[in-house]
Amino acid sequence: MSELRYNLISGEWIIVATERAKRPKDFVKAKKEQVPLPEYKENCPFCPGNENQTPVETFRLGSSGVWKVRSVYNKFGAVSNEEKKERRINGLYNSMGGFGVHEVIIEHPRHNNCIALMSNEEVENILKVYRERYLAVSEIEGIESIVIFKNHGPAAGTSLEHPHSQLIATPVVPPQVRGRLEQAVSFFDLNGRCVFCTMLESELKEKARIVLETDNFVAFMPYASFAPFTIWIFPRRHSASFGGINDREISDLAENLKTILGKLYYGLDNPDFNYSIRSTPVGERGTSYFHWYLSIIPRLSQPAGFELGSGMFINTALPEQTAEFLRQVQLT
Repeated sequence: MSELRYNLISGEWIIVATERAKRPKDFVKAKKEQVPLPEYKENCPFCPGNENQTPVETFRLGSSGVWKVRSVYNKFGAVSNEEKKERRINGLYNSMGGFGVHEVIIEHPRHNNCIALMSNEEVENILKVYRERYLAVSEIEGIESIVIFKNHGPAAGTSLEHPHSQLIATPVVPPQVRGRLEQAVSFFDLNGRCVFCTMLESELKEKARIVLETDNFVAFMPYASFAPFTIWIFPRRHSASFGGINDREISDLAENLKTILGKLYYGLDNPDFNYSIRSTPVGERGTSYFHWYLSIIPRLSQPAGFELGSGMFINTALPEQTAEFLRQVQLT
């Protein structure tokens, strides 16, 4: 029989379709044979030597000649810091200038690399630039929300092969972020505790959905997962804002994230995926009720008519089984 599960973080009900649930290995999709990517691509704007093909550089880790990670403005940014924040109201219609920040974080000089195959130090470098840009952008007047995210593969929405992430900062708090904040506040008011810390304690006690534990982070499958193989990585230390991560935690998160993406890479044959860092809005960085985390969603299924018409997701995989599957995956 199918089961409805309640997601404490989002406040949404999820259908786990157990009668048509697939075995974890059934999610490995046959891929067309692809030509291996080169280490360097002459016409790639993100490859070393082509720096003049990218917009203004906002940060560089490494020397001027040999860089490790770069961040630049997005050439086709969804928002721009050159736009004005002015709000315009015309009867029922409300609009605002496209003010904000949209940056691309170029993760590695090598065109054919990916986080799953990088060294821990290389992943640390990426996370350090995430923190650097998060803190810098949060100081810009008018910025309310910052989302750092990565699209890996065509099904995840990537348009360039070279490994990169993105940062988008907006003058308004997106509804999904606002919804999770309101859910967290409601839980805190009723229980006097952070819902994320409470969930983490429960998952560590039950163990059924834990995929990986490191000193400072825990990766697990949410009890009410929106999609197959959804993974959340929670910091053990309560912190509302990603900007508060310290160097020791960055090192540990690098190991955790690289291992989890490696398990997906080898266990599911390098699936397309999205990940995002879910953090509190800029003005609420010291709250007791919110807890930042990193969410990974492999693109193994697509929302269909019911999801689009109702907003309720159907998951065709049991989180307990997919967690067990990933725990067994060996990194080779």
